[in-house]
Order: sequence, then C-alpha cells, then structure tokens
Amino acid sequence: MKTTDALIIGAGPTGLFTAHQLKLIGLDCEIVDNLDKIGGQCIELYPDKPIYDIPAVPECTGEELTNNLLNQLKPFDIKFHLSERVEEVKKEENNWLVKTSGGNSFLTPNVIIAGGVGSFEPRKFSPKDCEKFENKSLFYSVKDKNIFKGKTVSIFGGGDSALDWAIELSKESNVNLIHRRDEFRGAQATVDKMHALVKDGKINLFTKYQMANVHGEQTLESIDIKHDNDEIKNLKTEYVLGFFGLIMQLGPIANWGLNLNKKTIEVDTEKFETNQKGIYAVGDICNYPGKLKLILSGFHEGALAARACFKLARPDEKYRFEFTTTSTNLLKRLGKKE
Repeated sequence: MKTTDALIIGAGPTGLFTAHQLKLIGLDCEIVDNLDKIGGQCIELYPDKPIYDIPAVPECTGEELTNNLLNQLKPFDIKFHLSERVEEVKKEENNWLVKTSGGNSFLTPNVIIAGGVGSFEPRKFSPKDCEKFENKSLFYSVKDKNIFKGKTVSIFGGGDSALDWAIELSKESNVNLIHRRDEFRGAQATVDKMHALVKDGKINLFTKYQMANVHGEQTLESIDIKHDNDEIKNLKTEYVLGFFGLIMQLGPIANWGLNLNKKTIEVDTEKFETNQKGIYAVGDICNYPGKLKLILSGFHEGALAARACFKLARPDEKYRFEFTTTSTNLLKRLGKKE
C-alpha cells in the first residue's frame, strides 16, 4: 500500500497544475488517470486545436499546454499511474483508502478529483455501417491533422469543434460541413468566419442534412446525406469527422457518497471541498454558483484545494502563504538559486 499526502484523480491540465501547487507547498502527491497518456481531454480530444484563453499565452495547442505543464513539474518527482481507473474510495479513520483497477492501493488524507467530465465517449453516427470505418477514415476527434492534407473531409456538427476544424482544415483540404439545422451553436465570430469561407468557396455547406449511409469496402469512398425533406445527396469523401458532443459517465465516482448535481460534483468555493471531508473536486467536474468551465478556472480551483490539503496532511503545522518571488523555501523546492 502506498501512502501520500494527496492523490489526484485525473492527469489533465487542472490535475497537473494542482500537483504543482501541492509540491510547491511541500506536500507529496501521486496521479491516477484511466487514459493511457497524460493530458486528459486536451490530448484525447483536441491535441492540435488552438486554445486562446490561457493567461499570458496568446495561442497554444492542447499538446503544447500539456508539455508546458509537464515542464513546470520537472523539479518534482511526480508518480503517474496511467490506464488505471479508481474503483473504490472508502474512509479509514482519518484517511481515505483508494483502490484502482491496476491493483494499486493508496492511503491518503486528501483525494482531489480532477477528472474533467468523468469518463467520456463521443456520441456516434446512427448508421451501423459507420463502425467498420471507425479510427481508419471516420473519427470523432483529431489526433493528427496532417492525414487530411489534400484530401476531401466531411465534417458533421454545429458546435465549436465542428466549426473550428472546418475552418482549420479548409486551409489545405476540401471540406464539406454538414449540420442538421440552419443555426449553429458555435461562437458568433467563428460562425461568421465559416460563412465567409463558404462564400469564398473554401467550405461546402450542407444544412438540414444528416448522415444516412456510408459506402466503400476497405476504404471509405462516399457518404449519403439525407435532407429533412428526404432528399438524398451522395458526396465523394475520403474522411469523415463527427462532432456531436460527449456522453458523460461518472462511473464509480457516483457511488462515493458525494453531493452530485446531474453529472457534476457540488463543492464550496473556499476549499473546493465536497460534502465528504478530505475529498475535493476541481476542473470541469465540479459545480458551484458562477462556475465557468475554463482551464484557467480549474487552475484557480486547484491552487485553493492544494492549500486546503495542507491542514489534513500536516495537522501539527501551520500553513503560511509565501510568494515564489521571495520565499527561500519555495525557490529551493523549484531548484532555483536565490
């Protein structure tokens, strides 16, 4: 059994920054994630997609953000347990006993849930024939945009992801954008940019259409799309992308006695603690009045949760706030000279 001051569930950006904050104040921590890689949704769903709302970083991709956060953690020895799902959390005196699918057991006074939206999987196309092309020429996320270069790509969806990728891929690909409505859910500036590209002939737009069928043997050759009036169009295409949102699954978290609101966890805004003492929730999975689902909000939540952990991990010590610009102790932990 492993003992640690805090166990973080989730290796996305919020979990990584929370680990940094814990180590900065002298607490040990380990990170568990059911994905096989570090970076959470940033890496799994949009490693190449630009992010514009990180303070002091005008633009970066999900992969770049993850790498920068890992570089920030380099002075510290953080142990990651990937491809492991937390199966059980139960109280044991003043600690929590946490067991994972990988056979690991942790005893810790603090558990920080930074699991994004929990376990997630994309909503998929209805026609069953789509399954045989999945992860070959039909995808629900983009891991390498270079495979679409010079190809015809048919993108389905009306939200930010569909619009952003239609705009991005139109630079070097022939793009069809298909949506079941005339109205789009994306940011107005993005919708306007998409319509300008349609006007310039850079994007082919089909509204009030949905996927009806796919054609091809070993490789995808074309798709049928069906209009609300039952008209069928056949489009030659080499790739299909579907962006219909995610199906959120809390998984075992739902059985931990937490105060749940739909598929989020209610927390206070002082410590981001749940209704269970010593269990905190930060990032997209937590909920409180005024909550904004932004990465920068997760950073703020993680910083406060980390400091709340100090009281339970070091009950005989008094936490004293220090600035990294002036504290000798913090500079030493970062491996910096005064």
